[in-house]
Amino acid sequence: MFYWIYNYPTWEMGVLFALSFLVVGLVGLFLFRSLFSKWIHTERRANELVGVALSSFSVLYGILLGLVAVGAYQDFSNISDLVTKEASSLAGLYRDASQFPEPTRTVLQRDLKTYTRYTIDKAWPLQRRGIVPTGGSVLMGKLFDDLAAFSPTDRRSEVIFAEAFSRLNNYTELRRARLAQVTTGLPGVLWWVVGIGAFLNIVMVWMLDMEIHVHVILAAVLSLFLGVVVFLVAAMDYPFRGAVSVGPDAIELVYQSLMTRK
Repeated sequence: MFYWIYNYPTWEMGVLFALSFLVVGLVGLFLFRSLFSKWIHTERRANELVGVALSSFSVLYGILLGLVAVGAYQDFSNISDLVTKEASSLAGLYRDASQFPEPTRTVLQRDLKTYTRYTIDKAWPLQRRGIVPTGGSVLMGKLFDDLAAFSPTDRRSEVIFAEAFSRLNNYTELRRARLAQVTTGLPGVLWWVVGIGAFLNIVMVWMLDMEIHVHVILAAVLSLFLGVVVFLVAAMDYPFRGAVSVGPDAIELVYQSLMTRK
């Protein structure tokens, strides 16, 4: 997969895919039109046979591309749900920290605010570049240490302490699950199949025999459509990369609505 495409804005990425497919479709048409005409169209039924083959191949390729698109969207949706759960767990953890007596309450709340701002301001931009952020581990370690330093003095503080530790462990698992998905995307071999299938679809259009203006329009329309659909799949692939990605909105909402409240 060409990761550099995720460095471009969405509209530029879409135009790049569309124009790339269009150029391949039209340039190849003018280069190979006469050659295919000499090789293939020596019989009257050749055009009909190519049309039937193109129809059958397009159906199979359409099914493959549809399944790939559904898979990419499902991964995107699952990771979006994961981030939402992480934000909910973070909110619960902050509420638990608010129940501790001073000075532990202030220390834990400060740790959580620092970690949350790091996640939003520094970790997420790194994720969009395909880099797994590591700074959060240090901040989480400090939070664990500060929480472990608290000594319960009564039954109420014991319950609060146990609940906070349980919530913190749960949040840590969700965080690790998110970090594990930073570099997760469709397998490279699947992208090779998608690319080769799209090229073969265009080649089969080149093999048709018809008036040049009709041939150009057909090749251009098919190439543009393939480019747009493949762009859609690529944009949703790697859910944390590029402009079309899962953002920290849910975590930002927790920070603004809970952690900045007086």
